[in-house]
Amino acid sequence: MQIDFRQPTEKDLDRIMTIERSGFSPAEAASEKAMLERIQQIPDSFLVAINPEQAILGYVVGPVVSERYLTDELFEKTIPNPEIGGFQTILSLAVAPEYYNFGIASRLLTGLAQISQEKKRAGITLTCLANLIPFYQKNHYQVEGVSESTHANEVWYNLVRDFSKEIV
Repeated sequence: MQIDFRQPTEKDLDRIMTIERSGFSPAEAASEKAMLERIQQIPDSFLVAINPEQAILGYVVGPVVSERYLTDELFEKTIPNPEIGGFQTILSLAVAPEYYNFGIASRLLTGLAQISQEKKRAGITLTCLANLIPFYQKNHYQVEGVSESTHANEVWYNLVRDFSKEIV
């Protein structure tokens, strides 16, 4: 399947929100307001996967922070990313259900890692539920314990892809 990547525009919001709501519970999903803020404030760390017809198949997004682990406040307020350094976070990684099992999520992670390395980020940090740990481990992330996050009243795990520990 041919897939390209680009930054989102405000015109993509409806499709992004449809995918967001299909991939997360109502308590976990970002609000439309929060997602629009991410499109406007951090387009440099927001990738959408598109097919040759320009349809959005999935996306990955998150701000850059100075800390190794993300905090719940990041789900509420978005500020612009620093030009270089910091840790890239992932707040949402989602693929439209009709495009599951095509490797799109892994390709989005690879694309975000390439951008992050070009901007000299220390690594990528995220939280996920226990059932997603094997997927992230397959994509070079290490489990670093239970997160302090109480987002959506779930138990989240800190996962990090630390670029300093990778052999180039």
